[in-house]
Amino acid sequence: MAIEDIYRAVLEFEDEAAARLVQGEIDGGTDTRCILDDGLIAAMDEVGALFGEGALFVPEMLMAAQAMKAGLEVLRPHLAEADCQPAGVVVIGTVKNDLHDIGKNLVAMMLEGAAFKVVDLGVDVEAAAFVEAARDNQADVVAMSALLTTTVEGMRTTVAALRERDNRIRIMIGGAPVDQAFADDIGADGFAGDAPGAVALARRLSAG
Repeated sequence: MAIEDIYRAVLEFEDEAAARLVQGEIDGGTDTRCILDDGLIAAMDEVGALFGEGALFVPEMLMAAQAMKAGLEVLRPHLAEADCQPAGVVVIGTVKNDLHDIGKNLVAMMLEGAAFKVVDLGVDVEAAAFVEAARDNQADVVAMSALLTTTVEGMRTTVAALRERDNRIRIMIGGAPVDQAFADDIGADGFAGDAPGAVALARRLSAG
């Protein structure tokens, strides 16, 4: 049993194997940060790279993320015990009047796989709820999505509310109807067109 087996289990979409292998490494005394970095995070980075090359597609990314999450659920309590700090805190949600969540859920899981603490507000989220969650969780980044052209203006409202509360908060957006030009127009810090891109953007924004 080795870290490479965890890496392979994620890439092969094997939820139960990922959880079992993580537990085996914990029982064997392997450093929890090593399990996270070299097993789970490395696997999800590879998933992102394969997606970028066109070798994986969204359903496969979702299956890999599910396997990663199974392993992470086993590992998370031990990370807390070892006082392993997250890469950052991301509050994420789909904006008011939009009930679409597949893309948002995938981004949330990929962010968890990249060692971020993720606070998922779900769908149909009011601007005030984003502001409150960002404040209460001391968020580094707020991420919001929309899939409908009729709901994207909710992003503008939310960005304005967040900026009024704390102009230092970093804000990223995503979804089919939006792009970097729209992000610039509403005052967001960035746009990501897919889940791997969202992880890369969150890393850049949280690093300052």
